[in-house]
Amino acid sequence: MTDMPSLPTHHRYLIVGAGPAGLQLSYYLQQAGSDYLTLERAQTPGGFFRRFPRHRGLISLNKVYTTSADPEIRLRWDWNSLLHEPFELPFSDYSRDYYPSADDMVRYLGDFARRQGLAVRYGIGVDRVDKIDGRFVVSAGDQTYTCECLIVATGWGRPHLPDVTGIEHAVGYEAMSTDPADYAGHRVLILGKGNSAFETASAILGHASMVHLASPRPMRLAWNTKHPGDVRGHHGAVMDSYQFKTLHSVLDCVIDEIKPVDGRYQVHLTYTHADGETATMEYESVLRCTGFAMDTSIFGGGARPTMVPSGRMPATRSDWQSVDVDGLYFAGTIAQDRDFKKASSAFIDGFRYNLRTLAALLRERYEGAPLAYDKVTADAEALTNAVLDRVNWSSALWTQFEFLVDALVVDAGTGQVRHYHDLPEDHAVRRFGSESHYYTFGLRWGRDEYADVFAIERHPQPDRAAESAFIHPVVRRYRGGELVEELHLLEDLLAEWRRPDRHVQPLLDFFTADLRR
Repeated sequence: MTDMPSLPTHHRYLIVGAGPAGLQLSYYLQQAGSDYLTLERAQTPGGFFRRFPRHRGLISLNKVYTTSADPEIRLRWDWNSLLHEPFELPFSDYSRDYYPSADDMVRYLGDFARRQGLAVRYGIGVDRVDKIDGRFVVSAGDQTYTCECLIVATGWGRPHLPDVTGIEHAVGYEAMSTDPADYAGHRVLILGKGNSAFETASAILGHASMVHLASPRPMRLAWNTKHPGDVRGHHGAVMDSYQFKTLHSVLDCVIDEIKPVDGRYQVHLTYTHADGETATMEYESVLRCTGFAMDTSIFGGGARPTMVPSGRMPATRSDWQSVDVDGLYFAGTIAQDRDFKKASSAFIDGFRYNLRTLAALLRERYEGAPLAYDKVTADAEALTNAVLDRVNWSSALWTQFEFLVDALVVDAGTGQVRHYHDLPEDHAVRRFGSESHYYTFGLRWGRDEYADVFAIERHPQPDRAAESAFIHPVVRRYRGGELVEELHLLEDLLAEWRRPDRHVQPLLDFFTADLRR
């Protein structure tokens, strides 16, 4: 008798990938009693962190000791824990180090998945995704799964290869030796100026005779940009070595060609800020640390998403859905296109909140579960209290500054305000675009150009709050899709925005005047 092929397994939601994003979304769908399944190629969760970072040190903060005992506020400085209630599995139980090891993350993710009893099938690698008759068909070896909604949470799947002649001669970050002794006495060229490049340079600084980090654009320092994915201060030894004339250097240049010559590498380059000056340099080692990109090889024609111009990640709508494949969503680090190099959607501390919101939006669309909101009386005092309570407490608004906001939608007929939590601001404006009276509020940085970010002249008067450089609350008034007014509240060193003269009264005056119009 001929074996009949097994029937496809169907679920409403199918999640591909059981890294931190896949686990976090699985948790929220499971808590809601939703029909979901998560597929993971490896035998355990968190495969990325088993390989990366190569030198095993994370750049995500683990601030164990804080001035608050409130778990929600403590999450502002806990960049590694996944959200869950009751909060019984903090990452600080796995490491007390300020910069923990990736090995601690691997242990944490494994325990989280087991503790929560998530519906994850391990050892199931997805080979192909198609969309047929409105459903996704997911092929994984000899098994087939179908779903109404597919969420890709695979993380980075391949190295990003810059368009450089001879790039094949560079050893990739994913394959290079991490033993500093292997670079003893070498002249080393590192392609890239991100954290992986500086991580690598830091590791070999005392062994290589010369380390050059190169890319066309200047390095972006996190203390200038406020973005945690830019170069972090703990790599300062590399920058010190550059300024102290040790021959270790950071170069703004275009690499024109890498050519092997007599056991070394001859590299032709053009400097970016030197009137077109060119140079030919010799190195014993060339390392590629130019980041990663999403692997799109699994997508068939009907399910292939449009990517951003760089090709590194998908282009998404305001609900993290593909711009052109209905029902295809993205989660985690690959879903950062809308706040790229701004908030923390690339990292656990940011996307854990995005995924809490995504789960609610998915359930609204596919299960008819209304998006939750609180009710607030449409008077100035009630709105002032609602805003100050949230900005002083919420870890989501703190971490996802300039991206996630709360929305206050005024219903003039009932005298009530619907208060929605943690929405992407672009989604809130699209969602409430037909409303004549609504506000968003969240936290923002001052974005002026400062000659020295450690010597900024401050103006601590309420009427100059818009000049605040540090993170501070901002309330925006919309009419339809039009931003009609904006109020900044003064920055505060301890991030406590409750001073009567600086925060309460300006906000109360703002709402009083606006509600009377």
